[in-house]
Amino acid sequence: MLEYLGEVTVAPITSTIRDIPSEVLLTKNDGMKKNCAINCDHIQTITKNKIGSTITTLTQDKIKQLSQAIWFALDL
Repeated sequence: MLEYLGEVTVAPITSTIRDIPSEVLLTKNDGMKKNCAINCDHIQTITKNKIGSTITTLTQDKIKQLSQAIWFALDL
């Protein structure tokens, strides 16, 4: 999909962990250097040239958690 679009929608990863339903915790077990969180209440669209290298690949469980966090953040 990235090759066709000039922009992509992303959820930033932050080291500030607030332990709220709109976040997904990532740890060393997920390939991160330290504990952090995917912050789904700051979803934004950015130009694809701002996308860096791959940080990690999410497990099916983390993808499910991410889906739930997005639903919560967007009040769906």
